[in-house]
Amino acid sequence: MTNDATRASSSADPSARRRPALEIAVTSAAGAVTARDGGADRVELCSALELGGVTPSQGLVEAAVATGVPVHALVRCRPGGFAYDADELDVMVREIRALVRSGVAGVVVGALREDGSLDVDALRWFVEAALDAAAPRHRVAGPQDLAETPPRGVGSARVPGASPLEPRTLEPRPLEPRPLEITVHRAVDRAADPVAAVTALAGLGVTRVLTSGGSSTVGAGLASGVLPRLVEVAGDVQVMAGGGVQLGDVPALVAAGVDAVHLSAKRARAVRASSSRSGTTVSLGTEASTDSWFETDHDLVRAARHALDQA
Repeated sequence: MTNDATRASSSADPSARRRPALEIAVTSAAGAVTARDGGADRVELCSALELGGVTPSQGLVEAAVATGVPVHALVRCRPGGFAYDADELDVMVREIRALVRSGVAGVVVGALREDGSLDVDALRWFVEAALDAAAPRHRVAGPQDLAETPPRGVGSARVPGASPLEPRTLEPRPLEPRPLEITVHRAVDRAADPVAAVTALAGLGVTRVLTSGGSSTVGAGLASGVLPRLVEVAGDVQVMAGGGVQLGDVPALVAAGVDAVHLSAKRARAVRASSSRSGTTVSLGTEASTDSWFETDHDLVRAARHALDQA
């Protein structure tokens, strides 16, 4: 397997040990900046993290991409399980195309069948949609890529004597390659057989899989032996460990051979008292708390980066 990032010395010394990448789950552009400045290699962007995450909005995606950190956007049309009907799959395919066209570095997808097996057909649709939307990133630029300025005579205030712009030509030039990465999320941990699910990813065009080893936390996945087993069967698919990651888990995760570690590095923030009527709680129709939210903690990101670098 190939890791996402290497130590600076690795380019000079091919035998240097590669370091696992650090991915931080964020729900805001501010969180993306915090993760970037704390040493994260990339972020997974989602909304409603308290519900396991759903697809982020268009505006949020654009704001996060503008921070410069590689953004991998979650594609999940609703909370709950991962067995989707045809309409839900159609929505997610549309979301994938929109996200890729918004400039994300990758998409995070997943689906299961009703029997708990990996839905390889759905994953093929997701991968095809993502790569199709990313195809313009690799084409050769031509005259159509010029942002032409309208003639001065066009508009409500016409300028006397203005003449149309002369046609311009552009020497074709290659656009900078922007390869798209595809991550399969922790749907594999809900699969009837996580090992079989990860094994089935071979040949689907998937970059990596996010997994806790079929358990609620990576610590339990390590203890059961399933997470190390997933590293063994993943082949060319990178394994990213995530799910209840504690800093103390990092050395064992690195020893198990994972390519990346994923965590939210979050803290809860409560609504200011002045923004709500004292002693009054008004339900907004959800079981999730409406008086607090999660934000990315810079110190936790830095601590995770340090733990990975030292492992």
